[in-house]
Amino acid sequence: MFSPNIIAVSNSDKKPEIKFNRYTVTSALPYANGPVHIGHLAGVYVPADIYARYLRLKGEDVVFIGGSDEHGVPITIKARQEGVTPQQIVDKYHKMIKDSFEKFGISFDVYSRTSAPVHHETASAFFRKLYDNGQFIEKESEQYYDEETRHFLADRYITGTCPHCGYERAYGDQCENCGTSLSPTDLINPKSVLSGNAPVMKATRHWYLPLDQYEGWLREWILEGHKHDWKPNVYGQCKSWIDQGLQPRAVTRDLDWGVKVPVEGTEGKVLYVWFDAPIGYISATREWGETTGKDWEKYWKSPDSKLVHFIGKDNIVFHCIIFPSMLKAEGSYILPENVPANEFLNLEGDKISTSRNWAVWLHEYLEEFPGKQDVLRYVLCAAAPETKDNDFTWKDFQARNNSELLAIFGNFVNRTMVLSHKYFGGVVPASGQLSDDDSKTLETLAAFPGKISQSLENYRFREALAEFMNLARLGNKYLTDAEPWKIFKTDPERVATILNISLQICASLAILSEPFLPFTARKLREMLNLEENLWQRAGNDRVLLAGHSLKEPSLLFEKIEDSQIDAQVQKLLKTKEYNAKAEVKAAPSKSAVSFDDFSKIDLRVSTILSAEKVAKTKKLLKLEVDTGVDKRTIVSGIAEYYTPEEIVGKKVVVLLNLEPKMIKGVLSHGMLLMAEDGNGQLAFVVPGKEFENGSTIS
Repeated sequence: MFSPNIIAVSNSDKKPEIKFNRYTVTSALPYANGPVHIGHLAGVYVPADIYARYLRLKGEDVVFIGGSDEHGVPITIKARQEGVTPQQIVDKYHKMIKDSFEKFGISFDVYSRTSAPVHHETASAFFRKLYDNGQFIEKESEQYYDEETRHFLADRYITGTCPHCGYERAYGDQCENCGTSLSPTDLINPKSVLSGNAPVMKATRHWYLPLDQYEGWLREWILEGHKHDWKPNVYGQCKSWIDQGLQPRAVTRDLDWGVKVPVEGTEGKVLYVWFDAPIGYISATREWGETTGKDWEKYWKSPDSKLVHFIGKDNIVFHCIIFPSMLKAEGSYILPENVPANEFLNLEGDKISTSRNWAVWLHEYLEEFPGKQDVLRYVLCAAAPETKDNDFTWKDFQARNNSELLAIFGNFVNRTMVLSHKYFGGVVPASGQLSDDDSKTLETLAAFPGKISQSLENYRFREALAEFMNLARLGNKYLTDAEPWKIFKTDPERVATILNISLQICASLAILSEPFLPFTARKLREMLNLEENLWQRAGNDRVLLAGHSLKEPSLLFEKIEDSQIDAQVQKLLKTKEYNAKAEVKAAPSKSAVSFDDFSKIDLRVSTILSAEKVAKTKKLLKLEVDTGVDKRTIVSGIAEYYTPEEIVGKKVVVLLNLEPKMIKGVLSHGMLLMAEDGNGQLAFVVPGKEFENGSTIS
């Protein structure tokens, strides 16, 4: 075991600052029943990757952990819907997610999965230790059971009528129609998704983590120990939960898919996914250690290791209250130093929803915007929902690329490189005597690494990115104000100094951009012929020595055209239209009629001979119709949907034996058959083939 070095105590209210010798950085395990979208990226993976890359640049010992969460009821439901096994579902999405992360530049040291043998072994051993040490409460309760399939039913395997809104397909945990949280016993007329039968209540035995016994410790550890260093949204949610009083929470459930409960006589029971998933961080680190030969336990059990969880706000309670209680109960693990959870990212003013396909999916973005990983990384960091929900729009995406990345950062680098090749043959010129503006610029440059570092250390990634762009702005303004292109012929030595300073700024940008824009950083380092990339070198005015050869310049960014953005907006509009249609409910069926009553209806194929608007009305048309039996007048309320000219000669279906009725001074004898959708749109009901007028419909 290692002892941390206490290096300072700033005041009595704050914890002593600790010099950590290694870092364990985790990111929430994405659920392997669908692809990754920009909400996941902005909330978790972009900030986590920025932090891990920053630590590596500083030369820190860091392991960055990721993996797929592959257990739980939603995966079994999806497998059932698609007629495949749960393993086939998780195999498909694990590969899709892993590949997308790699292409996007999320620099995991290991990306594992909870269906892996190493995870099952680790999670089982963790449970067993707590079980053997008497850390669980065992109790019996009654749950819904399907007698035909012989399964206890998880909440999502039970449907019924919502007691609040009457929706007939509400789930046992939530009504998706009105959004109300439910328990299975709240449902009216509950049915099993497996068999369609009404379930019965049956006794079952489970183990619970007694969170109430950890309440005092959590209050001291979180509410006192992390009062100053955890984000307000994280601290506030934890305080709310603790103040309400904690209750025991089940750690096992009746299910076939998951980590089997390692206790004799527990067939058909697995570890609850909320219990087994965070242990996935530990099992993934084990896997990494076995692959690299590293001692993985140091990263989880040495007090001089810093554990940081990156998650979204929906996971705060699990990572700040429940998982720490599990680690405390186990006894040998370190606790998280920080959990910098973000809020939610919305899309074009609406909540991102996977079920409604209202999202920008990472794998689709990578296909539709090839080579623009850093543009999305930049936009998602700049608009990160760090303290409150924020919104992603395609217009903002375009504006940030064109007005910031291209016009400021890219423009400065390109001008500097082009001028260096033009005036000095692609070699770094020597700096001469400095003007006051030169000295001030270099002094400002030297301060940027510290400011960006301070922001990153405090998990203020938007602030850090803004400071990085301020450095690009500094370079752009310096070069623009100096105007070397105007004085080269009269004062080449002055131009040499200007470009030397501009190139030093470019070199710092190449280093400091690595956490935020890794693909751009690599491209810029190649142009500058800069091999060593250490955070400590940034801000230095001698990163590039005089005489250093530069490579040919190339554009770091390109303009994103309106047509590209319009295509994405139209894609979302089509999704919105599809969702609107899907949400339209059919009118309820009318009461039953006898066959004899129905047989009295006389429906005939007919042809519209003429049509004209009924005076002083907006909706009515006067039609002359050939029914094959006679020619008659019919008044129909279709003027909002059809013009008289477009329906003359059209085959229609007419209800022949409707009693005549006077409508707006016109005697109407019959009725046209029209179909009406949920939005009130009307369309003619017509025969599928060409039939003679007077043909009967039955």
